[in-house]
Amino acid sequence: MDTNASNPLHGRLSIESASGAALSDTRVRLLEEIDRFGSINRAAKAVPLSYKAAWDAIDTLNNLSPEPLVERTTGGRQGGGTALTDYGRRMVAMYRALEIETGLALERASARLAEGGVADVGEFRKLMHTMNIRNSARNQFAGPIVGLRDGEVDFEVRIRLDARTEIVAVITRASAETLGLTIGRDVVALVKSSSVLVATDSEVRLTAHNQLWGEIAMVHPGSVNDEVTIALPSGKNVTAVVTHGSCKALALEVGSKACAIFKSSSVILAAYD
Repeated sequence: MDTNASNPLHGRLSIESASGAALSDTRVRLLEEIDRFGSINRAAKAVPLSYKAAWDAIDTLNNLSPEPLVERTTGGRQGGGTALTDYGRRMVAMYRALEIETGLALERASARLAEGGVADVGEFRKLMHTMNIRNSARNQFAGPIVGLRDGEVDFEVRIRLDARTEIVAVITRASAETLGLTIGRDVVALVKSSSVLVATDSEVRLTAHNQLWGEIAMVHPGSVNDEVTIALPSGKNVTAVVTHGSCKALALEVGSKACAIFKSSSVILAAYD
């Protein structure tokens, strides 16, 4: 029996840019449900996802996108909610159109493989599975390199996240050469939430290169530590892990001003060929 013929290729579309994966089936369904309900909580239940996972997905999408796909709204009878932006709707429509074309292409490819016997579909599936590697960094940002400073031993790299926001990374010369870093090249900057500090006093002076001011969008309590998400003016978010004691001492609550602080040495860079 021809296993290639009886098991045609099927797949879920994941749209990638030079900065890495951006849209997947689950994330697009989440965006569609947000557009339908105007509520992250109701959208998460419809997908289904946990409320926390939905928030994390939205943070990642907005951070990696040149324009926010989702925005928070205020006022109204319900006291505000969450809405898909016009840009978000256009991206969802494009994803669904490409999904249809991708499905048709996979059907045609399966038929050709079955006829010619040139490849094993099962082996191809196995290869795709092993290559689907994800990272655990909570904060992921994408943008072009706008500054490179050679420090002989290391390189200082400036990445523009949006018109008003840049972050700085310091990596070794060997790493810079391996990644082939040049001005204008798109990279992804990864920062662990445990490497991010939170401050509320604008008068405090610190040596950390990266100090991003915004408004606290969410405080997710844990058994020992709390997860604090700070929304930047551009719509991107930075998440930090903060102890219960620190949260209380700083009076961290949704709507208050706060600064996400992390050292340039805490930023990991990734580049794509």
